[in-house]
Amino acid sequence: MVTTTERTGRARALAAAVADPEIPVLSIADLGVLRDVRVDGERVVVDITPTYSGCPAMDAIRDDIILALTADGFADVEVRLVLSPAWTSDWMSEDGRRKLVEYGIAPPSGRAAHREGPIRVTLAVKCPRCGSLDTREVSRFGSTSCKALFECRACLEPFDHFKVI
Repeated sequence: MVTTTERTGRARALAAAVADPEIPVLSIADLGVLRDVRVDGERVVVDITPTYSGCPAMDAIRDDIILALTADGFADVEVRLVLSPAWTSDWMSEDGRRKLVEYGIAPPSGRAAHREGPIRVTLAVKCPRCGSLDTREVSRFGSTSCKALFECRACLEPFDHFKVI
């Protein structure tokens, strides 16, 4: 007989493996969007937190979680959108940050400004292609609202920078 702990672990692994539809090299666990997975009898409840409250990817993420879990035999799946506490780029895993660089997106650097202490100012964003710090912000919003568009003055390539939120 499979225990609740084993079922919870399996459900968590399935949910954690769901890819972010906007950055498919990241799982929702890498991104820090997956907050909790609980199994109560036959019911699985998954909590996710959007990178920002208007994130259009959340519907696709919810549907992908439901599909992954039901395909594995979990018949009763609820995905809850949890807005508090608000997502922070601090929740992104180190593995996720590494995957962003490999994909050509500069990961967030530093800690989110809403923490205690001084507010950090980003002086430079490192180009994920050539590593140069000679970059400039072209647009505060890139391919998604959680990213800004930068260009590298060294290799002349544009790139997204995942904002510190």
